[in-house]
Amino acid sequence: MLTKHSTRRLPAIIQGGMGVGISGWKLAHAVSSAGQLGVVSGTALDLVLSRRLQLADPGGHMRWALERFPIPGVAQRILDRYFVFGPKPRSHPFRSKPIPTQTLSRHLQELLVVSSFAEVLLARRGHANPVGINLLEKIQLPTLPALYGAMLAGVGCVLMGAGIPKAIPGAIDRLARGEPVELRLDVHGAEPDDHFVTRFDPGALFAGPAPALERPDFFAIVASDTLAAMLARKASGPVDGFIIEGPTAGGHNAPPRGRSRLSDQGEPIYTARDAPDLSAIRSLGLPFWLAGSYAQPERLREAQRLGAAGVQIGTAFAYCEESGLDPALKAQVLALSRAGRAQVFTDPVASPTGFPFKLVQLDGTLADEAAYRQRTRVCDLGYLRHAYKRPDGTIGWRCPAEPVDDYISKGGDATDTVGRRCLCNALAADIGLGQVQRGGETELPLVTSGDDVSTVARFLAPGATSYTAADVISTILG
Repeated sequence: MLTKHSTRRLPAIIQGGMGVGISGWKLAHAVSSAGQLGVVSGTALDLVLSRRLQLADPGGHMRWALERFPIPGVAQRILDRYFVFGPKPRSHPFRSKPIPTQTLSRHLQELLVVSSFAEVLLARRGHANPVGINLLEKIQLPTLPALYGAMLAGVGCVLMGAGIPKAIPGAIDRLARGEPVELRLDVHGAEPDDHFVTRFDPGALFAGPAPALERPDFFAIVASDTLAAMLARKASGPVDGFIIEGPTAGGHNAPPRGRSRLSDQGEPIYTARDAPDLSAIRSLGLPFWLAGSYAQPERLREAQRLGAAGVQIGTAFAYCEESGLDPALKAQVLALSRAGRAQVFTDPVASPTGFPFKLVQLDGTLADEAAYRQRTRVCDLGYLRHAYKRPDGTIGWRCPAEPVDDYISKGGDATDTVGRRCLCNALAADIGLGQVQRGGETELPLVTSGDDVSTVARFLAPGATSYTAADVISTILG
């Protein structure tokens, strides 16, 4: 644990929990082994595990972790369903896995628990330092099983942003006690007295009382002092710290405050109103870290002078040797950065969430408008689907990146579909796990990074074509 729960020092550097598998166990292991806080991305880990197994589990790492899962029979059922000796031919599609719904099947619950358990356990292997997991508040259905699997593996910290994670600290408290827990779902069109929830019971997995677990710290990722103050006062359980993320950070950004305005290039315009009041955040008495273009020693010192415990770094780690990003994509971006030609566009509509999303401008990816328009729309993973209330009172699911006719048939507005990218499939393709769709179409990647990508090649030694997580840490610590 990191804060009031123990005497461990606060890390100067927290590694961002990026994408689907970019912040995989190898990267988190490297950062935590070096004495900072390594963080695994908890997004779509059920997909990542099932597809790694279908590629014959290179190195045997997944099977090593599954052998250590504490509930008999669960891991073997997953292996029986997904593991392929061989591996599967690249031209063949991956076997599908269940799409999350309000009531998760027994198999999907087990897959979610085991996948986060495996990722955290591998990141913790061979050292005694804390490891964190990053989850998105917008992706609600997998949250409770994923949290529990991480806690079974001894995760030290849970980080969550992309929404208002008010209910998560209390859910962590209940899971630590082995108690059933529920999470209220955001449902478009729901009435104030509607009660739409997703539930998870640890005891059902154990077929009896679940063991008590150590409670990890909870860090909320926020963009404003107002949200930080609200969470500190009104969250369902203890908030142990904050990541204060600015609009130059990669992935999803908080939208600008006030009336939305776009630049001549079509990007959201951020102003002084969007800068958090750090004095107000300091007054909360909780540790905080600053994020967004802080991967330089002078910026770390600046953050600490402003009262921060340190900084969160994403982009610099995303292109190091240990990250899960496809090596060819790493090499392409580093070459562009070295030549001074790496560019990021903050797209106001690309993400189905409605949050601005940063796209690295790369040919042959979904950031390329021509490639985007040629893709056949499909929604076969469903992580970013929105829940809506049907006329009969039940929950339906739709995504503005799905086929347009499907979206409209579910009561969606066609204008919401314009420019939307399927992040679920594209981010899986970023780590070499892209699906082969019907007709042989292979999903294209979509690389996201912070503004710092323009100079990320500064971590390369003269003549080198790659760098390590340790290089990033040593450079920032000066």
